[in-house]
Amino acid sequence: MIVGVDGSPDSTSAVRWAATTAAARDLPLRIVHVIDFSPTGYAGAPYIESAKVFEWAEEDGRVMLSDAVAVARAVAPDLTIETSLVPAGGSHWFVEQSGRARMIVLGASGSGRIGQALLGSTPVVVASHGRCPVVVVRGDAPDATAPVVVGVDGSAVSERAVAAAFEEAALREVPLVAVHVWSDVKVGTFSGIDRAEFLDPRAFEESEQVLLAERLSGYCERYPDVVVHREVYLDGPRAHLQAWSEKAQLVVVGSRGRGGFTGLLLGSTSNGLIRDAQCPVMVVRPESA
Repeated sequence: MIVGVDGSPDSTSAVRWAATTAAARDLPLRIVHVIDFSPTGYAGAPYIESAKVFEWAEEDGRVMLSDAVAVARAVAPDLTIETSLVPAGGSHWFVEQSGRARMIVLGASGSGRIGQALLGSTPVVVASHGRCPVVVVRGDAPDATAPVVVGVDGSAVSERAVAAAFEEAALREVPLVAVHVWSDVKVGTFSGIDRAEFLDPRAFEESEQVLLAERLSGYCERYPDVVVHREVYLDGPRAHLQAWSEKAQLVVVGSRGRGGFTGLLLGSTSNGLIRDAQCPVMVVRPESA
């Protein structure tokens, strides 16, 4: 498991989350700081000795890594930890490493001493292109008894998200809430329409519940101890998952689907949750990505 740090409070939360998760699964943790001058304005400035700036940034990075190890040890004393100071690459480095990692964990945003946010856009890029699950963490540790929530739309990438969510719920010994939204349009899109003209609420609920149950059935058999709650909504996937993030310890979504039960638009939904969710968000992408 890999966790990126930049010295910000959110990256510290990411280290705690990653260390706790890695220890529970007997996985080693690699703590990484990437030195990235691109957002600072230092690179290429004619009046600055770039070698000295690099030395200062390198030392700053070592301090961040040392601090992060102390944070990880505080929550998982016996965890196997290694650290890496990466000279350049930012989000591209994490994407490249994602092909060999079990999971990548990042803070929702951050700003190191060098200047602007070093991890500010990194979570979106890595979640959009990473080949392993990417978890974006913000704020304090979530309630360990809260459920895992997963967005389900019936697409191939949603299938992977469901598999990951069941595994997370089983390992954490908590319930799983499966959220299915019939349409990917915003909440309220149908509010000005007489729904009775095109939608029988009872038939809709029954039909979508059946489809959702079919999507979950194989995993329910594989994880018989996981209690599953099914929630069906007409529209607004981002709004409903955002609301559930306030009651969850983890929200799991796929990325890059397409409309309706055959592929909810989880690209924009996942990006929105990364920015606004009230708990860690795991983004899972297609195997071929």
